[in-house]
Amino acid sequence: MSSILIIVFLPLLASAIAGLGNRALGNTVAKSVTTAGLFISCGLSWPIFISFLTGAAEPTVVPVLQWVHSGNMTFDWALRVDTLTAIMLVVITSVSALVHLYSWGYMSDDPDQPRFFSYLSLFTFAMLMLVTADNLVQMFFGWEGVGLASYLLIGFWFKKPSAGAAAIKAFVVNRVGDLGFMLGIFGTFLVFQTTSIPEILAAAPALKGASTIGFLGMRFDTLTILCLLLFIGAMGKSAQLGLHTWLPDAMEGPTPVSALIHAATMVTAGVFMVCRLSPMFQAAPDALTVVTFIGAATCFFAATVGTTQWDIKRVIAYSTCSQLGYMFFAAGVGAYGAAMFHLFTHAFFKALLFLGAGSVIHAMHHEQDMRYYGNLRKHIPITFWAMMAGTLAITGVGILGVFGFAGFYSKDSILEAAFASGTEMGRTAFWLGAFAALLTSFYSWRLMFLTFWGKPRWSQSEHIQHAVHDEHGHADHGHDHAHDDHHSHGEHDDGTAGYHPHESPWVMLTPLIILSVGAVFAGFVFSPYFIDSEHFWQGAIYYNEHLIHSMHGVPLWVKLTATAVMLIGFVVAWFAYIKDTSIPRKFVDQFRNLHAFLYNKWYFDELYNLIFVKPAFWLGRQLWLKGDVGLIDRFGPNGAAWVVEKGAVVARKVQSGYLYSYALVMLLGLVAAISWMMVQ
Repeated sequence: MSSILIIVFLPLLASAIAGLGNRALGNTVAKSVTTAGLFISCGLSWPIFISFLTGAAEPTVVPVLQWVHSGNMTFDWALRVDTLTAIMLVVITSVSALVHLYSWGYMSDDPDQPRFFSYLSLFTFAMLMLVTADNLVQMFFGWEGVGLASYLLIGFWFKKPSAGAAAIKAFVVNRVGDLGFMLGIFGTFLVFQTTSIPEILAAAPALKGASTIGFLGMRFDTLTILCLLLFIGAMGKSAQLGLHTWLPDAMEGPTPVSALIHAATMVTAGVFMVCRLSPMFQAAPDALTVVTFIGAATCFFAATVGTTQWDIKRVIAYSTCSQLGYMFFAAGVGAYGAAMFHLFTHAFFKALLFLGAGSVIHAMHHEQDMRYYGNLRKHIPITFWAMMAGTLAITGVGILGVFGFAGFYSKDSILEAAFASGTEMGRTAFWLGAFAALLTSFYSWRLMFLTFWGKPRWSQSEHIQHAVHDEHGHADHGHDHAHDDHHSHGEHDDGTAGYHPHESPWVMLTPLIILSVGAVFAGFVFSPYFIDSEHFWQGAIYYNEHLIHSMHGVPLWVKLTATAVMLIGFVVAWFAYIKDTSIPRKFVDQFRNLHAFLYNKWYFDELYNLIFVKPAFWLGRQLWLKGDVGLIDRFGPNGAAWVVEKGAVVARKVQSGYLYSYALVMLLGLVAAISWMMVQ
């Protein structure tokens, strides 16, 4: 397992070379070093994962260095490698390597490519440090590292005000969650007297219901409080309802960033953390109920909002938020294997959809509004088939129960686990998840139909027409522009002002093809290991054998629910966007208030602005104007300056320049001195 050191630290080394060398090395060297580093890490990660699949590997801990030894607090820097780590290693390195390769084409004309690739590799290192952590402090180091890197990547185009605002919003909202995570770590150390994850998990079952905390005259279960605090951290990183508002705005970053951070890696950190600490959460059933509720509510909320968005990246962003909700309510009902399975499959098809969207945006000269697409399947066929594979995977399409795309296995297993849990909250999560699956099918096929079918609507886009008439093709980073190509200006037979969409370069298409393979086969190949094999997990998560047995005994209609709602969503989308395109307008006219509510994201941003942002700004202005300027500056530095200034005015009058004035002062001084001596 010595290769784990290379896997984790090679991206850091590559990031340092690209970042410190920057333009001195040139774009090609910076891109080559970081991309090669990630492909090497990826190549070393897959054998580790396969060895756990075959049962040839055992969990191990690789020491790195001694870290902290202070009283009872003792922990070293060590890399833990078990089944859970192996899964995250292949997810992180595979997606990151393909995103690096994709970015060669997408960011080809950006002047700051070394900085961008350095940030990508730095993010990957921080994420790898998080998932290999053997103690909570090391996990927090990686946790904050991905937060920093995501801030840098979201705000990469820092001259664009909306990108800077989105980066700050992501940073601040995540700090709210991180406060809960820190308090959870502090409390866990106080209770267990260690931050070692294996030691905590070994001791947690014995504390189930045996220890309480007093607060305001009431008693609370210790493990419940600790798990809820830790879960608040997970809510921030994984954009769960209440701390989700940063995720859609993060689409201001370049599209490869969306694929890396918001599809497969950072947003899954919270799910990973809950699964890593699953024995601890399992000993706190009330906390699991909260996890189930928040996950189901997020799943439902994000799916409803995704049905109304027009920006192609925002649709996929809300889809990510919804899918994360599935993972959390799976963990909440005790199906940690199903949660990790959906995390695994989701990484492939969601990264595929984001990168596919980037290819569409590239073809449409960075237009992101789907209302200005249409009929693109004939112009960008490879992108079309790649996104078709991703859509079939996320909607959970199966073929006669013999073969299914990735989501068919993972999403179905989550719904079956929720129903089989037998709890009231589990059944609620099942129905919310089923309805969210219907909406997922609807908005996914809505995206496909608006983008690849129907009549071309390009002539209505000011962005595209501006690009067509700009003979120099200057890159405008005011939108998601990484590069501008010279598009053909010949008159097109559909009358769209001479614009002709074209396929992306092969350096962008290759990652799409590879991810398509994962979206098609990942569920079919790996389903037996994730769901039914306790030997595969080797104690890396809490394996709920009773729940797994109950899942096999659920009624047939439960097993068919996901397929049924998928078909309903597809049919509704087909009728609304292919058969009769007037249906959406009629629906909006009939349910205008409902549409406005969903389109405005349930008014969470407006509510937070009213409750938190405006009062915070008001308080800041009061402290600044009345506290700092009016009190501290007035009687502090400004007051001292005023005294010196007035004293200088008096002194200046004394310094007249006339000799007799100085003689008079000297005489008066002499008289005063003699008088004082006589008095003494």
